[in-house]
Amino acid sequence: MGDTVRYIGGDERRARLGLRHRLAPAARAGTPEEVADALVALHGSDPAAVYLAVGARLTDAAGTVAETDRALYGDRTLVRMHGMRHTVFAFPAGLTAVVHASTGLTVAARERASLVKDMAKAGAPDAVWLKETEESALAALGRLGQATASELAEAEPRLRERFVYAAGKPYEGIHTVGTRLLRVLGVEGKVVRGRPLGSWTSSQFRWALAPEHPELPPAEAQSELLRRWLAACGPATEADLKWWTGWRVTDVRRALAAIGARAVSLDEGTGYVLTEDADPVTGPQEPWAALLPALDPTAMGWQGRDWYLDPELRPALFDYSGNIGPTVWWDGRIVGGWAQRPDGEIVWRILTGSGTGAGRANGIGRDAEAAITAEAERLTTWLGTTRVTPRFRTPVEKELAG
Repeated sequence: MGDTVRYIGGDERRARLGLRHRLAPAARAGTPEEVADALVALHGSDPAAVYLAVGARLTDAAGTVAETDRALYGDRTLVRMHGMRHTVFAFPAGLTAVVHASTGLTVAARERASLVKDMAKAGAPDAVWLKETEESALAALGRLGQATASELAEAEPRLRERFVYAAGKPYEGIHTVGTRLLRVLGVEGKVVRGRPLGSWTSSQFRWALAPEHPELPPAEAQSELLRRWLAACGPATEADLKWWTGWRVTDVRRALAAIGARAVSLDEGTGYVLTEDADPVTGPQEPWAALLPALDPTAMGWQGRDWYLDPELRPALFDYSGNIGPTVWWDGRIVGGWAQRPDGEIVWRILTGSGTGAGRANGIGRDAEAAITAEAERLTTWLGTTRVTPRFRTPVEKELAG
């Protein structure tokens, strides 16, 4: 290729997506671990989203819940912890050290300093007291194995200490030390989210000690995380990389240089791929359909999304904070949204630029309709009697759910 900058168009980017994100039927995975390895990280702010993202990519979706439970809480090969942009993800266990060193340390320092400052303003106990409480709480968690915040406060009552946050401000509130401290410890990589209370859709969870991992140099960890992400999601622009990681642009550029990323030309400007990934990619032999959950890592993978999402569809598919809802995909593009009704029925709608219309109205064709219907039936089968409501609801999802 020499010094020629290769152009990678939307068709090839969508082909890469179908294969590398395990969405084309021939590319589907056998285990949740394979799904997580392929995607680097599964959004975990909404616990159900992890299972739905896995189920959409498994060859045999019938075992989605049991297998994901095994990976998260039995074998602990997947770990739910804070990561990029201070967001909870489910990561392969082998990646926890990389995530912690590349993204967690900086955020953790800010979080701890903020907690100490807020407590001091409120006249609450000082940093020495906080450290003693932290060490006691971690020791208790080690004895208990897993515990809710309330159960942990039974073992270490100082976690119940309350203080006024933002006194005199419109958003003044009462915080407990336990709530804030557990959040800090999560970002610091000392505790992780454990088994939920109730079913796999529950947002209430237990805490557990984080698995031990080596302490990596931050620059080395950033290079490794970027390398993994480009393997899954490349090509991507510098803006995509900065947005996904939450790093400073200088960190992104240093990591790109460290891994020897190759520049390519995209419709939106310069993008980057791994040097060994610069050759053209042939896509799946057949077009594919998928029903992906809210916050799916494919839908949320890039800041620049025009190559797979018509900008006119955004208002219907995103909430006011920028969280994407459940989406319908056809051959690498988002073409609509879906929802589950109270009776369990999976309903979907193909969107046009005006946010209305369905079926063949915008010309997706009978083959696409049949494939999307088959995916809805597959999802209905493995969900069974479970009812799923996204944590972040969007206009089209709320309308379809009824």
